[in-house]
Amino acid sequence: MSKRKTKFSGIGGQAVLEGIMMRNGKRYAVAVRKPNAAIEVMASDLEIPDSIWRKIPFIRGVFAFVDSLKLGMSTLEYSAQFYEEEEEKETKFDKFMTKIFGDKAEKVVSFFVIVFSLIIAVGLFIALPYVASVLLSKVIANESLLIILEGVIRLVIFLGYVSIISLNRDIKRVYMYHGAEHKCINCIESGNPLTVENVMKASRKHKRCGTSFLMIIMLITIILFFFIRVDSAVLRLALRVALVPVVAGISYEILQYAGKHDNILVDIMSAPGLWLQSITVKEPTSLMAEVAIESVEAVFDWKTYLKENFDEHTEDIINMFESEDEAEDDDANLNDMSDDL
Repeated sequence: MSKRKTKFSGIGGQAVLEGIMMRNGKRYAVAVRKPNAAIEVMASDLEIPDSIWRKIPFIRGVFAFVDSLKLGMSTLEYSAQFYEEEEEKETKFDKFMTKIFGDKAEKVVSFFVIVFSLIIAVGLFIALPYVASVLLSKVIANESLLIILEGVIRLVIFLGYVSIISLNRDIKRVYMYHGAEHKCINCIESGNPLTVENVMKASRKHKRCGTSFLMIIMLITIILFFFIRVDSAVLRLALRVALVPVVAGISYEILQYAGKHDNILVDIMSAPGLWLQSITVKEPTSLMAEVAIESVEAVFDWKTYLKENFDEHTEDIINMFESEDEAEDDDANLNDMSDDL
């Protein structure tokens, strides 16, 4: 694949169960490889209210994180429905929720699942490392060293978590679809036509990855807590929880800058996240690349993008692709006419 300077496309995505979600602005699509090998594509628009707060740097990152979390949960549930082995019987809890909330019962349950997940995340990645640092304070008097050790413990827990879940077969395949998602975006942003062959040649690592976002959060947390210190142990823990949105906002801006620029500073900032992607982003199959392409094409006109952002040689290639597509359509129409006759 030719070496070119990459150009920001604005599209992003997420791997789901046997599929990929791609998002372009408020438009998103989910492509899933069904058990019968066919690819099902669902496209829709996000209901995101226009607000000045969503445009303010550092604050907008918090909204973007929540939006991504909600969309990720809903698209994951959508993909999972194709692989439900049997219809589950309605439980007493389901009947209770339906009686109380009616048609909104499913959304309410999803909301509580997200809240519960956040509570677990706070306990595992914030409270647990802090408690460990408190225990270490009995043998280590240097506060600065304790803060660094707390960050290291947090990082070790995180790395252990993503490594352990990667051993699960389904998660491993999700990581492979994650690779297909990255490869598609890298293919386009490098100025290459979106074909299975080109996608498979592209890099599976990307600077705007959610994995990199989490790694940046880990590192920013260490820096922030190093300078923000209080004497009360309870207040220290409360501050760690309260500053989560602040850390997310800062991390979001760093990730956005890294995705839109290409220089030595960006390479240094992106290095830890790209390294972590060695665990969370695996090499996909060509069949997975096909799914990723379907998802991209449902929300993004990559041919127009390449024409507008890359050289004349690229435009000639795209014109050739369009001519081939038109020829295939004509052949299809002729076959239909022959069948009718």
